[in-house]
Order: sequence, then C-alpha cells, then structure tokens
Amino acid sequence: MKTKILILIGIIIMAFACNNDDDSTEPNFEGQYIGTFERNGMISKVELNFNKGNFSGESDRINFPAIYFGSFSVQNNTLNFDNKQLIITTEFDPNLVLNGIWKYQINDNTLNMTNSIGDVYILTKE
Repeated sequence: MKTKILILIGIIIMAFACNNDDDSTEPNFEGQYIGTFERNGMISKVELNFNKGNFSGESDRINFPAIYFGSFSVQNNTLNFDNKQLIITTEFDPNLVLNGIWKYQINDNTLNMTNSIGDVYILTKE
C-alpha cells in the first residue's frame, strides 16, 4: 500500500513539475509600426518594421534614434535586438542605436518599449 501511495505522489509531482511552454505564447510582432521615440524630453517620429525575426526602421531625425537593421527575438516580455549595422560613427551617442534588451507592453495595437536607461518607443501597428 505504501508503495502505491509513493508511486502516486511521484506521478503527481512529475505532472506538476513539467512545464508546457506552449501555454504562454509570445505575441506576433510582424508588421509595420509608426510612432515616437523619446529620450529626456526630446521626441522624434519613427517607423519600425518587423519581418520574420528581422527588423529595420528609420527616424525623422538623423541618428535620433539610429534604428538601422538586424534581427530580434522575444522572450519573457522583452525584445532583444541584435543590430547588424557594422559601421557606427562616433558622432552621436551609441546608446541611440536600437540594440540590446527592451521591455515591452502591448495594448490593442500599441507597442510600448523601454530600455534600462529610460528611452521609450510608443508605436502603433499599421
């Protein structure tokens, strides 16, 4: 009898220990987004495109921000950008390049992204 109880407890523990990652799907970012970028009260208009794990974009102000192009991944409510622009001049703050980890929130068609230094993108999916 004790063996059956131990086996049953073991099965229950294993069932709860298994994590099905399919239950928490990340949102689909595919498409074109239009909006703003803000740093320290300065704002520019931006366009950001997501396509099959790649991104590209531009700003209405030169290098504010410098979006360029590259790949991205999604994990745990963050977007991780890997910018592929190989030549970046020292004429501006390299932190303005869209790169690294950004926390995101999605509400309806609005995508908000914030990095660790407080830069903010507020984008609407077209």
